[in-house]
Amino acid sequence: MTVTQQLDGAVRPSHQTITPSILYFGTPVVLLTTENPDGSFNLAPISSAWALGQVVVLGLGTDGQTGANLAARPELVISLPEPHQWPQVERLGELTGRAEPRTHPRRVFQYEPDKFAAGGWHPQPSVAVRPPRVAQCPLQLEARAQRVGTDAAGDFLIVEARVLKVHADPRLVVPGTQHIEPAAWSPLIYNFRHYFGLGPELGSADITETPRGRE
Repeated sequence: MTVTQQLDGAVRPSHQTITPSILYFGTPVVLLTTENPDGSFNLAPISSAWALGQVVVLGLGTDGQTGANLAARPELVISLPEPHQWPQVERLGELTGRAEPRTHPRRVFQYEPDKFAAGGWHPQPSVAVRPPRVAQCPLQLEARAQRVGTDAAGDFLIVEARVLKVHADPRLVVPGTQHIEPAAWSPLIYNFRHYFGLGPELGSADITETPRGRE
């Protein structure tokens, strides 16, 4: 926190009050695979996702194909790309799986029925759900949407998805355990509409089950 030391010894905050147009203050990018009405599959990037236990909460636009798919067919796959894959993610951001025209103040969407091919991604069969995983992503979560509704302002969809299966690249798993090695995994982070990876480790919580990684 930025502070100002006053002459009287008191420390008072010196913040500037602002009104950002968006509040993407650093969340992972995920790729969502859902099933279209005709049995084909849609692939869409989103930048609002967080996990609590075995549930992942997703924030979606109300006018996209992903939300419409999940309201009717709740199975999905949540694939997490790595930082170097951001150009492929950005390529998907310009595409829509919805044939009806979509409007956005800063982007023109192009209808694309096969977004796997258009984005250079490869489908990989899932185990517990119909939508495929993204083969190039080192972490893949098969899930089922348990609740789909609007946010408090009515501007977005909030999806609560229960994870059924987790698939991890072996290089990310602590040998002999069920744990992800934090030092080996760097998610792609969307920070105020800019892409980042993680920096060096600073420390760990006292409740971690992987305190020393592979040492």
